[in-house]
Amino acid sequence: MEGEVVMNKPYQEISLLEFQTKYQTEEDCEKRIFKLHWPQGFTCPSCGHQEYYPVTKRKLYQCKKCRHQTSLTAGTVMHNTRTALLLWFWAIYLTSTDKRGFSALSLSKKLGLSYWKAWTMLHKIRHAMKNRDSAYQLTGIVEIDDSFFGSSTKGSSKRGRGTSKTAVIVEASTHGDAIGFAKMTVVDKVDSATIDHLVKANVKANQPVKTDGLPVYTIVSKSGHNHMQEIVNGKKAHEVLKWTHILISNAKSFIMGTFHRFGKKHLQAYLDEFCYRFNRRKWELQLFDRLVTACVNSQTICFAELTQ
Repeated sequence: MEGEVVMNKPYQEISLLEFQTKYQTEEDCEKRIFKLHWPQGFTCPSCGHQEYYPVTKRKLYQCKKCRHQTSLTAGTVMHNTRTALLLWFWAIYLTSTDKRGFSALSLSKKLGLSYWKAWTMLHKIRHAMKNRDSAYQLTGIVEIDDSFFGSSTKGSSKRGRGTSKTAVIVEASTHGDAIGFAKMTVVDKVDSATIDHLVKANVKANQPVKTDGLPVYTIVSKSGHNHMQEIVNGKKAHEVLKWTHILISNAKSFIMGTFHRFGKKHLQAYLDEFCYRFNRRKWELQLFDRLVTACVNSQTICFAELTQ
């Protein structure tokens, strides 16, 4: 199933006042993480046993059977954090409820954190967003197009293909005149091999795929999809691929409006955040609950990986 339209359990809607009431202490946050981490009760990650001793001083759980010790945040984006869980919950809440997104500078001022701590937390949250969306494939008529993000090289008047900007492949599922789920991927170059890889990874088998007439897209028909390729000619591109063009415009506005400047290295993370928000646009009041769940169920990424 594409996206999160059908879920085994409902997500909770939560307002600012409800959030402030529900999460006032570290213990409040710990209880929520415990329930998300072990919905059926504690389960030892080593042997599967369900009884434990609390190692209170070190905030660990020791299995009564094999004596394996694990922490509440093991296997989450908060693993090995020295930042209070309450601050993490506030960061997740603020990120999920502001449509514009939060820059590291804004979050650092809001929560009284150093710039780099706020920057790292936000990128870890975006990492969880990416991991969550990677679980879904696109269905329906899938539009695919390419775009280019970034500022033009000084002195260059080129736009789009053939420039030094960063190439991005945009994929969007459509159902009738409505758009469903979206994916945006930074690529080194727009060629047949890249298109073939992304279609196989992101589009469910046997879906119709719509593209413009660029020769690199002919590979789509060899992947078992009904390829609807249309040469633009006199038509305006936004008429042929309506939804991908809307996504591209909105993504550029989102990134430039919040983050102002960005390089190729972290562009994918900002696109991941944009897509995660877009894909859950119908569940705004549930976004905190969805995002904290994603953060608890996603392995962390360390500072060194983010900056190397």
